[in-house]
Amino acid sequence: MTISTIKATFTASALALTAAMPAFAQTTLSAEEEAIKAAVEADYDAQINFLEKITNINSGTRNLEGVRAVGREFDTEFKALGFDTRWIDMPEGMDRAGHFDASYNAGDGKSVLLIGHLDTVFPKDSPFQTFERDGDRVTGPGVVDMKAGDVIVLYALKALKATGHLDRGSYRVIFTGDEESTGKPLSVSRKDLIEAGKASDFALNFEGGSDGMAVIGRRGSSNWSLETTGKRAHSSGVFSDDVGAGAVFEMSRILNRFYGEVRGEHGLTFNPGVLAGGTFITEGENASTQTAFGKTNVVAQKAVVHGGLRFMSEEQKERARAKMREIVADHLPGTSATITFEDSYPAMQEGPENTRMLGVMSDVNVALGMGPITAYPPSRRGAADVSFVAPHTPSMDGLGAFGGAGHTPDEWLDLSKQKFATTRAAIFLYRLMREE
Repeated sequence: MTISTIKATFTASALALTAAMPAFAQTTLSAEEEAIKAAVEADYDAQINFLEKITNINSGTRNLEGVRAVGREFDTEFKALGFDTRWIDMPEGMDRAGHFDASYNAGDGKSVLLIGHLDTVFPKDSPFQTFERDGDRVTGPGVVDMKAGDVIVLYALKALKATGHLDRGSYRVIFTGDEESTGKPLSVSRKDLIEAGKASDFALNFEGGSDGMAVIGRRGSSNWSLETTGKRAHSSGVFSDDVGAGAVFEMSRILNRFYGEVRGEHGLTFNPGVLAGGTFITEGENASTQTAFGKTNVVAQKAVVHGGLRFMSEEQKERARAKMREIVADHLPGTSATITFEDSYPAMQEGPENTRMLGVMSDVNVALGMGPITAYPPSRRGAADVSFVAPHTPSMDGLGAFGGAGHTPDEWLDLSKQKFATTRAAIFLYRLMREE
């Protein structure tokens, strides 16, 4: 590469970067923002006490009363802030508690949707039940995923209210009760969330936080099921014109071609999570439990696989599905196969408005004494509730609490960052709601 080529490349990159940056980056705090920061700090002890209270209420997804009990605690707090609140019940047969919904309309201005979830992965009989503090380290069920994130939403809004800055636009808060095990059908369990997203100018999700990265893109997630059949016969006849290859060979053919021909696009993955094959297959309570019976001297009559598919965009998902269907249709002798797909979480695609919000958050981060914020690679992020609204409105995630070991008995929260995360959320909202 010549010197002139290097200079040209550098100049083009610099111009592109400059074009993506705000014209006037605000990397210091205004007097109003200093007051918001002070309000968060003044309420900090109350915030931690409230977090301890709700962490000590078991709200495993299937503990419906526990999820509702956490919702009632937030209901009291949001009503005191002047929000209108309601509980969104789910149909009885869905076995899900429902969702907490709060709204506040201060008049003209932008509308924002703030997203969290009340449920955890820890059931009522889990031995991991209580909030335990050791200095700035807290352990507890769901403390970081994501009760501390929900509390950040509440206390950021409290700080805005206390400083007189909850005075324009409209705020909608939805804390779902089944994020960890989403109720089906999705058209029912996510109906209100999607409608709220469509009615909002932007949406923010308060899952796990970081002082260096945020989420403006996520992969989508869906499921697939594959069933193959063969002719049940004595194994001495396998491969013959009368018997053919059997169900297990047909399944092996398909999975091997999936691996060789569907794999390869950036961010696309598909995983056959459970497989059974033999003479008879018995399905348990759900697709995760399969029991097979077969014999080594009998050609397999049936095989089933249930798997997951993750994708960067709807277009990538449909390309993968089309290729999978094509492969499935090319049967071995004496066999048949069918594949079905089930949609779950759509992809959250990066876009210019998401990138612009990332820049605003980065400025806030710097103003609070931290470094700039960059985007998590979407291929490294799983699905979340924000994915349901992302196709309808600019969206961002990663605004929540700092900690780790989620979904395990070692789940922990870094309290030393909770005040910062709440302050950042409050000032970020303040700036977004006042943009022209």
